[in-house]
Amino acid sequence: MSQTRGRYDFCIGLVLAMSSSIFIGGSFILKKKGLLRLARKGSMRAGQGGHAYLKEWLWWAGLLSMGAGEVANFAAYAFAPATLVTPLGALSVLVSAILSSFFLNEKLNLHGKIGCLLSILGSTVMVIHAPQEEEVETLNEMSHKLGDPGFVVFATLVVIVSLILIFVVGPRHGQTNILVYITICSVIGALSVSCVKGLGIAIKELFAGKPVLEHPLFWILLLSLIVCVSTQINYLNRALDIFNTSIVTPIYYVIFTTSVLTCSAILFKEWQHMAADDIIGTFSGFLTIIVGIFLLHAFKDVNFTLANLPVSLRKDDRAANGTLLSTYDCFNHDEETSACLGETQSTESLSARRNGSLSPF
Repeated sequence: MSQTRGRYDFCIGLVLAMSSSIFIGGSFILKKKGLLRLARKGSMRAGQGGHAYLKEWLWWAGLLSMGAGEVANFAAYAFAPATLVTPLGALSVLVSAILSSFFLNEKLNLHGKIGCLLSILGSTVMVIHAPQEEEVETLNEMSHKLGDPGFVVFATLVVIVSLILIFVVGPRHGQTNILVYITICSVIGALSVSCVKGLGIAIKELFAGKPVLEHPLFWILLLSLIVCVSTQINYLNRALDIFNTSIVTPIYYVIFTTSVLTCSAILFKEWQHMAADDIIGTFSGFLTIIVGIFLLHAFKDVNFTLANLPVSLRKDDRAANGTLLSTYDCFNHDEETSACLGETQSTESLSARRNGSLSPF
C-alpha cells in the first residue's frame, strides 16, 4: 500500500513539474507579445521606465501564467523528489524557445533544435531513473531531518561560503567574474528548495486538519524561504545585468541544479538505496540536459540551418583533399563564382611560389 501511494505521489509531482514548465515557458511569450503590442502603439517601453504594460491584458495573462507555474512547481516538491523536480525546470526554457519560434518569429537554428531534442531525451532518462526519497510526511519528521549532523554541516558551509562571496569576493570580482554572483544565488537556492519542500509538507498537513501554524518550524521555514529567495533574485539580477543572458542561463542552471542534487542527497538520502544503473542513468540524463541547454543558448545568434549543411560539407571536403573546384564548376554556380575564382587564383599563385616562379606577381 505504501509503495502504491509513493508511486501515486511521484506521478502527481511529475505532472505538476511538467505543468509548471509549460506555464512558465508560455508566460514569457505572453509577456513579450504584450510588450511588443505596446511598442507598436508608441507607448513608453518598460526598459525606459514606462509602466504602460499594466494596462495590457496580454502582459497580465503572462503574469498569471507565471504565477500558476510557480504554484505548480511549489506543489511538485511536496510530492516528488527534488532530484526530479529541479532538473525538469529546464523544460520551461525549451517551451519558451519552441513557442517563440511560432509566435514571435524568433528563428530556432539547427543548434537550438538539437538542444531541444537533447533536453527532452535527458528529461525522459531522468524520469525513468529518478530516485525514491525517504518518506517525510510530517513537520516533526522534517525537523529530525534538518537536525541531522550531515545537513547541519552542509548548511553551515553554504552560509559561510555565501557570506564570503557576498562581503569579500563580490565587491572585488563580482563585476568581472561571472561565477561570483551565480554561485551565490545557486548555493542559496539549494537551501530555498529545502524550505519549499518543508512548507509543502506543512501545507499537506494543514489540509489534513493538523495545527501546523502552531509549529515553530513552519515559521522558521517561511522566514528562511523569504530571505533565500530575496538573495537569489538580487544576485541573479546583478549577473543578468552585467553578463550576457545566453551565458548566465546555462551556468546558473548547472550550478543551481548541482547544488540542489547535493542538498537533497544529504537531507533526504535519495541516493542511498539506488541501484548503479539508476545512478548512472540519472547523471547521464542530467548531463544530457546540460548539453542541450548549452546548445540552445550559446549558439542562438548563429544563423545555421540544415540548408547550410551541404555547402559546409563541400567546403570541408575541398579543404581536406587540398583541391578546389575547377573554373568550369565555378561558372556553373553563379552564387559561388566570385568565391571560387578567388580561391582558384590564390591556389595558382601559391603553386607558382612553391615552384620558384614569380610570374604571377
